[in-house]
Amino acid sequence: MNTDKIAAEAIAKEYAPKDNSKLVALKKLDKRAKLPATVFTYSFGIVASLVAGAGMCLSMQVIGSGLAGMVFGILLGVIGFVGCGVNYPIYKRMLEKGKAKYAFEIMQLAREIADERA
Repeated sequence: MNTDKIAAEAIAKEYAPKDNSKLVALKKLDKRAKLPATVFTYSFGIVASLVAGAGMCLSMQVIGSGLAGMVFGILLGVIGFVGCGVNYPIYKRMLEKGKAKYAFEIMQLAREIADERA
């Protein structure tokens, strides 16, 4: 096995013109269906985690002091933990809606690809 030949072919493949095949279009549609749910989930999860962390800092009096700060911190922490808990069900619901929105186009393109290869 000639490793130089394999490396040369891999580099040449990078510079070869890309064809806009149906498979590429199918992958783009799949990504378009899933991307909004993924972006929202990461953003919401980060915010909810930060809220929970701020609540924990307040409740342990790392920042702030007094009974009112501790009670507010506990409430803020609970809100953050609830946000973290509902993040996955929201993601699943958004993902289902995104898939339903593009399902017809994706299935049609997938059938065309399957018929070409058969």
